[in-house]
Amino acid sequence: MKPFMDVRVLDEAGYGAAMEGLALNKGQTAKHVARNVALRLSKLGGAHSKFLESIMLWIEVDAPRYWWAEADTYRIATKQSESTMHTVVKELKEGLQDIMFEDPPLPGVLEYLTLCAKEGDLLQLKAHLPEGFLQRRVWCMSYKTLKNIVDQRENHRLPHWGMFCEQVREQIEHPEFIWNGEDQ
Repeated sequence: MKPFMDVRVLDEAGYGAAMEGLALNKGQTAKHVARNVALRLSKLGGAHSKFLESIMLWIEVDAPRYWWAEADTYRIATKQSESTMHTVVKELKEGLQDIMFEDPPLPGVLEYLTLCAKEGDLLQLKAHLPEGFLQRRVWCMSYKTLKNIVDQRENHRLPHWGMFCEQVREQIEHPEFIWNGEDQ
């Protein structure tokens, strides 16, 4: 089975304000704080990199439920997700089952879910929804949270984490603060 993960950075904000805050500690203005100071501090981590808390990301992620269960470990963020009640029931009733799963569910499962949807039995539908069901969420987090994710999960045995990290790295404005201060 080939894992599925789709990540799209929707917005990013706070870099200027983060540099202003960092400059306060150096007794300078943001334009005088060298980028290499921020790079050095981001590499040190911990309290040294607290300026990363001021840079925010909004990321749209389409991933299976079992990945979201692990992603919920990172609670210093907010998420908005597709409604299972509205999206799953609608998609099943309209016969769009082929776009909902990372891998096709076992024989009979899809038919049972479709029956539950048509009967409006949301409880049974949710109870039997496979972990490979793809759910899209918009995840708002700070660079600090993203750095924690990368440090802890980039080489995780669940391949989705590496895919997540790679796709985010390609899209954010300042990946050098997240990936060990490396220039991109």
